[in-house]
Amino acid sequence: MSDAPEQTETRHSGLFPGQGSQFEGMADPWTEHPAARAILDEASSSMSRDVVAGCGDPSALATTEFVQPALLACDVAAFRVLEAEGVPFVGVAGHSLGEFAALVAAGAVALGDALDLVVVRGAAMQRAGEERPGTMTALLGLGTEDAAAMCDEARRDDVLVVANENSPAQSVISGSVPAIERAEALAKERKVRAIRLTVAGAFHSPLMEPARAAIDERIDTIAFSAPRFPVAENVVGTLVSDPAELRSLLKRHVVSPVRWESSVRALADVGATSFLEAGPGDVLTKLMKRIVPDAAARAIGSPQDARAAASG
Repeated sequence: MSDAPEQTETRHSGLFPGQGSQFEGMADPWTEHPAARAILDEASSSMSRDVVAGCGDPSALATTEFVQPALLACDVAAFRVLEAEGVPFVGVAGHSLGEFAALVAAGAVALGDALDLVVVRGAAMQRAGEERPGTMTALLGLGTEDAAAMCDEARRDDVLVVANENSPAQSVISGSVPAIERAEALAKERKVRAIRLTVAGAFHSPLMEPARAAIDERIDTIAFSAPRFPVAENVVGTLVSDPAELRSLLKRHVVSPVRWESSVRALADVGATSFLEAGPGDVLTKLMKRIVPDAAARAIGSPQDARAAASG
């Protein structure tokens, strides 16, 4: 009988960053790994544009129409390298745009369909932002309840909602410009740090309603399969495995809040002990310190990072 301590198996969840995480050259680390290169090549073919070259072009990265599918490709490329290195997963979650990468990673949606959909989504969101102008502001130090109370106080007859429930100490609000300005004034009075985001509209709010028709039409043409592992879905913040439910929730995605804190906790509740951020940057890794402090969190920005994660 051995006295050696029993080793606990690490249970990994994949996290996928969304728009705002992009940076110049973000595809470069993935070009030499065959699993990632296959994804970048498929994305380039689908978009009729070289994704790697575009990721090195600041003017391309400044456009929603390029950056959304490019981020999706980089997210999925990172995930495929993790799998190629032997990392197993118990679930996935993606932040806003990142949810499309989560659906591809889980096998619920094909990469080509997801790429086409985010192009349609980006254009529809741009048009909605022009038709019903709005913006977004991050509130640092405020959780969901306090941010919602501030929205109630500043809203008046305008649209103002909590758009991203990021962590107990960070929320993003979204709405009409006058309402956002009133909320920012309240934040200043109360010494809450408010950061206006550079976005084309009031994403994840009712002001995006005009975008839904075009997005829904494209979603209706896509095949949804049962995922290989659960997806912690933005709209409900719970694990979802039913393809019909994933389709239905994706139709509400652009006008619903991103329940990120709940999504991460849902993964932790089913035993995830390691959270690997597959894609550019480390925004989601930093949020983990506030959501599940005891969990291991690591940003995977290169094949070397993926190998390190695989080796523990």
